[in-house]
Amino acid sequence: MDVLTEGVELSHADLALLAELARGVTVDRVGRRLDISGRTVRRRLRCICDRIGVATAIEAVAWAARRQLI
Repeated sequence: MDVLTEGVELSHADLALLAELARGVTVDRVGRRLDISGRTVRRRLRCICDRIGVATAIEAVAWAARRQLI
């Protein structure tokens, strides 16, 4: 199931990735926890940022936190 906010759809996997980053977990460790490579985490982050219209992963985490998604 996906979450639709302001016309932007994020999957639960996307939100889980942002939640891990919000806890201060490194990209490589997030990848290990989610059983994907660090490179895949970075690519997914770039896609999330593009979808929600922000420039950085920190902004993406803040965007999700302000909307109480994480």
